[in-house]
Amino acid sequence: MNRFPIEMLHRFCPMHAVLDSTGHIRQAGPTLHKICGDNLEGKRFLEIFEIYRPRAVVGMGDLLKTEGRKLHLRLRHGVRTPVKGVLGADGNGGAVINLSFGISVIDAVRDYSLTSTDFAPTDLAVEMLYLVEAKSAAMDASRNLNTRLQGAMVAAEKRAFTDTLTGLHNRRAVDQVLDRICRSGQPFSLMHIDLDFFKQVNDTMGHAAGDHVLKACARAMLDTSRKDDTAARVGGDEFVIIYTTLTNRSRLSDLAGHLISRIEQPIPFEGQDCNVSASIGVFSSDGSVTDPALVMERADVALYAAKRAGRAQYCFFDDIEAASDDDQARAANGE
Repeated sequence: MNRFPIEMLHRFCPMHAVLDSTGHIRQAGPTLHKICGDNLEGKRFLEIFEIYRPRAVVGMGDLLKTEGRKLHLRLRHGVRTPVKGVLGADGNGGAVINLSFGISVIDAVRDYSLTSTDFAPTDLAVEMLYLVEAKSAAMDASRNLNTRLQGAMVAAEKRAFTDTLTGLHNRRAVDQVLDRICRSGQPFSLMHIDLDFFKQVNDTMGHAAGDHVLKACARAMLDTSRKDDTAARVGGDEFVIIYTTLTNRSRLSDLAGHLISRIEQPIPFEGQDCNVSASIGVFSSDGSVTDPALVMERADVALYAAKRAGRAQYCFFDDIEAASDDDQARAANGE
């Protein structure tokens, strides 16, 4: 393939891959390099991408049979943003596959730091990005397209994912972070925190006092988390902290104990003290749990075990699971 067609492919199909008859990549477009990493040439296309529709595409022969059909793919490793594709055979056993993000383009811009130059000039994704930019009324006119796109996305996400009372993240942010971290396969821990006796503060001292308590507890949670962690208010008096890469039980115990101690300290409000405590459920994953709903369910189970134990305590889900296994073993042995 001479230089002119290669340059044309790079310009008009920046997410293309040229495959030889064995399914190995002979060349790839610049945007494909950006999302997959360098040194794509020489690697098998199906080792980098998983085709989940149509199913049972495991070799070059299967790939060629999909010519002209829409392919649904995702990266096998890292952030697995959905990708669409279409294949055209070259008549010599090889093929050209052109890819795009489809309706996942907004996620892709965020996940891979893409700009307008990473798309074909006629790609409708560029127009979608302009629409995202236009929705951010508070954003000043930027010096160039790239900075405007990035700035508008950051501002919009911050508003959409922030709890207005406490300044923490909200439930929507937790859902997104948890989904992303589960897909990435990295270890993490989640604390589900519920304030004890908070209703009494609202009932006896009023909602202004309750709001003051929530803000004070939010500050304690920020102090107990790191820059890359996620502290969020997910309900009236319910909070979540997601600790990225942290699964050390001793460290998590220290953090949970310190947080309970902080929250139990009297919180002054208009000459009176507001007194609350906290119950905490902890679930840790080594990266093998990929269902965000299951993570929340297990942390919730641990939280209510802590409440049943007398409140102002923390409980690990693993302890509940281990106790259940012991009960089953004793039952099997007739004890």
